[in-house]
Amino acid sequence: MSAKSLEGRKALVTGGARGIGAAIAQALARSGAAVMIGDILESVGKDTAGEIAKAGVKTGFVKLDVTDDAQWERAAAATIETLGGYDILINNAGIEITSLVSEIKAEDARRMCDVNIVGTVLGMKHAFRAMRPGGAAGKGGAIVNIASVAATIAFPSIAVYSGTKSAVDRMTRVAAMEAGKLGYGVRVNCIYPGLIPTDMGLQLANDIVKIGLAPDVNAAVGSVVEQTPLGKLAEVSDIADAAVFLCSNDARFITGIGLPVDGGMGM
Repeated sequence: MSAKSLEGRKALVTGGARGIGAAIAQALARSGAAVMIGDILESVGKDTAGEIAKAGVKTGFVKLDVTDDAQWERAAAATIETLGGYDILINNAGIEITSLVSEIKAEDARRMCDVNIVGTVLGMKHAFRAMRPGGAAGKGGAIVNIASVAATIAFPSIAVYSGTKSAVDRMTRVAAMEAGKLGYGVRVNCIYPGLIPTDMGLQLANDIVKIGLAPDVNAAVGSVVEQTPLGKLAEVSDIADAAVFLCSNDARFITGIGLPVDGGMGM
């Protein structure tokens, strides 16, 4: 894949202020795309956009609560206005609240469903409307939804999170079928990242210790590594490179898939 495989493309990355989202945004920019950061973390998001801009890349920030339909509409419009188009959506924003099934709080379950499921489908909704023929951007494109290895394995303490990421997988496939049948020119795929030592990943490790599933954080992380054939945790760059590939012309005949980037953990 060429160093500038996304030259001329315009992307919106949700949850792009930090972690996996920021890594994907930076990788898209290095590959030639203009990038809009969408996040609820306004200060951090603007800083991330500023770092990307230092390389001479057209970029911007839009405040985006992915559970809000109207904010999605504004984010799509802001992306088109700022970048001059819109043909890549990275649906990355998500939350994980650790709990044993016997202890789950209804409000936590609803919150995860709202961000991880509703947020993802609203992103696809407004991307389709903008990217399809006759839309405000109208040149087709690619959507990459960030699911999780949790959608493919039975890992204790994350039942609801696992369910929401399984939903992301199913919605990806239905959306890909719709886009193809309706002639939108938009490919839709998802990625299953393995455990990554981001803020969210480290919080999960700490939570596992708190609820008694591991004696300490090292043991919690070690148990994940033991289940991973490649023998290590994923890095944000692993996920970012996969996202660039799925958005590029090298993946031009790939749609409706879930790509594991988990070191074999979910095989």
